[in-house]
Amino acid sequence: MANIAWRLLRRNISAGQIIGYALANFVGLAIILTAVKFYNDLNSTYSGGNDSFISRDYSIISKRVTGLGDFLGQGENADFSTAEIADIEAQPWARRVGQFTAAAFNVYASVDMAGRSLSTALFLESIPTEYFDVSPRDWDYTPGSGEPVPVVISKDYLTLYNFGFAASRGMPQVSEEVIGMIPLRLSLSGAGRQQWVNARIVGFSSRLNTIAVPESFMTWANATFADGPLPRPSRLIVELTRPGDPGAKAYMEQHGYEVAGDKVDSGRAAYFLSVVTTVVIAIGAVISLLAFFILTLSIYLLLQKNRDKIHDLMQLGYSPSMVARYYYIIVAATNAAVLVAAVIVMLTASRMWDKPLETIGVTPASPMTAILTGVAITLLITLGNIAAISRKVKASWR
Repeated sequence: MANIAWRLLRRNISAGQIIGYALANFVGLAIILTAVKFYNDLNSTYSGGNDSFISRDYSIISKRVTGLGDFLGQGENADFSTAEIADIEAQPWARRVGQFTAAAFNVYASVDMAGRSLSTALFLESIPTEYFDVSPRDWDYTPGSGEPVPVVISKDYLTLYNFGFAASRGMPQVSEEVIGMIPLRLSLSGAGRQQWVNARIVGFSSRLNTIAVPESFMTWANATFADGPLPRPSRLIVELTRPGDPGAKAYMEQHGYEVAGDKVDSGRAAYFLSVVTTVVIAIGAVISLLAFFILTLSIYLLLQKNRDKIHDLMQLGYSPSMVARYYYIIVAATNAAVLVAAVIVMLTASRMWDKPLETIGVTPASPMTAILTGVAITLLITLGNIAAISRKVKASWR
C-alpha cells in the first residue's frame, strides 16, 4: 500500500522544481558558510588576548595639544576630568575605559651593559592589567620585599635602541630575551625622599606605547614620593564594542581627542571588513529565504495538482500525516544534500586562503562553527517546509 501511495503522489512531482530549489538553497547556504568560516579564521588569531583589528579594538586617547599647551597657563588642561571620563564610558561604542596613572615623582634609570654604564631620566605609568596585550609572569610588586619591579615597555623602544641609539654609539644590540636578563636600577625621588629599587623588563607590548609598572608599585611609589596631590590621567585606553566604530571617530573629532598610532586606520579596515562580511552573509540569507519560498510554492502547487489523489487516499484510509510524510522525506533529503554540498564548498574555499593567512601568522579556526551554522539554518528551513506542507495537506483534506 505504501508503494502504491508513493507512486500515486510522485507522478506530479517536478524534478526541475526540486533541482531549482536545491541549487538556489545551495548557493545561499554556501555563501553564508564560506563568509562565516572566513570571518572566524581572521578572528581566531586574536581570541587569545592579542591586539586585534577584528575581535577587540583598543584606542589610546589623549587631548590635542596646541601651541605651548598649558605651559603659559592660558590653555586647556591636558588631563581628563571625572565628568569627561564618565561621558566616554557612557558612549555606546565604549565597552570599558581604563586610565593611565603617571608617576608623580622623579625617576632615574641606570643599567650596566657590556662594561658600559647607561643612565637616563625615565617616566613610568600603570594601567589595569586587563588592558595589556602581554601576560608577563610575576606581574606584581610587594613594597619592601626586595623583589625587582617588573616593567613592560613598548616594542618600539627596543627597536629604536637597537637600530638608532646602539648603532650610532657602538653599543651592543640586544634581543627581547637578552634585555629581559639585564638588571635595572631605578632611583625614585620626591617629597624629600630618595630610594633605589631593582627592576627588570618582563615583557614587550605592541599595544601600549609606554613604560608600564604594576599598579601596586605605582600606588606605593606615588604615596611615598609624590609631592602634592596626584595628577588626573592625561591618557585613557578605550576598548570599543565594535572595531572601527564610526561613532567613536566622530566623538573624538568633536571633542578634540587624539588617537595614538594607526588605530584609526586599522579600525576603519576592521569595520569595513565587518560590514562586508555582514553584507555577504545577508545576501546568502536572502537567497536561502527565496529558495525556501520557491520550495514552499512548488509544494503548494504540487498538492493542488494532487488534491483529487489525496481525497482518494483518504477514502482508502490514509491520514493527513501519512500523506504528508512522503513530502517530508523529499524536503529532508533535498535539504540534507544541499547542506553536505555547501559544507564541501566551504571547506574547499577555505583552503584558498589558509596558506596566505598562515604567512601572516593567522591560524585558521575550526570549521565547526560554520558547519553548526549550516545545520541550524537547514533545520530551520526544513521545519518551515514541514510546517507549510502539513498545513496545506490538512487544508486539502477537508
